[in-house]
Amino acid sequence: MDFLTLIKSRRSSKSLGVGEVPFEVVLKALEAGVWAANAHNAQPWRFVVVSDPDVKRRLIEEMGREWLSDLLADGVDEAKARQIVESSNGRSMRASYIIVACLCMSDMDVYWDSKRRRCEYVMGVQSVAAAVQNILLAVHALGYGACWRCSPLFAPEAVKHVLGLPSDFEPMAFVEIGLRGGETMGRRKPLSDVASLNRWGEPIC
Repeated sequence: MDFLTLIKSRRSSKSLGVGEVPFEVVLKALEAGVWAANAHNAQPWRFVVVSDPDVKRRLIEEMGREWLSDLLADGVDEAKARQIVESSNGRSMRASYIIVACLCMSDMDVYWDSKRRRCEYVMGVQSVAAAVQNILLAVHALGYGACWRCSPLFAPEAVKHVLGLPSDFEPMAFVEIGLRGGETMGRRKPLSDVASLNRWGEPIC
């Protein structure tokens, strides 16, 4: 497939189809991920592949408990909050594999001042995001579905507890992989709304 067509045709599979995905697909996607552009070539990403159904269930349920607590604290009706969490959990359980993308700052530069420390951290997050995008494109190119979910950001301790992650691993995102299904429409704003030539307000096209 032409690469630009590939990019434009990728969609998030919000409700993955039921069926098995060859593990080779996951390996090829991870290989694409680690070739992403990244800060200092520090490669601050770490990936954990969850395939065991029992581990997957424990992971999703522990995160779901934290989400339910947050929803109730926000004032959401309990019945509605439980329905939201259970519906999301059900979608995640359809994945053949879940790739947990983590940030590890151990090889990033260390600065004494807070401004540069924060910038270095953001550079690490950007690097992980670039790797995740490569993974999504690779899965799409191989003919399978994937969905990027940022839920680990809201329940990092649950993720670390279930998976036994080292203390310096920061869970950033899930990539759920399975058969394609429930794909989003993929509408995008026109370039004239988001890009400008030379300075903001000068139309690019």
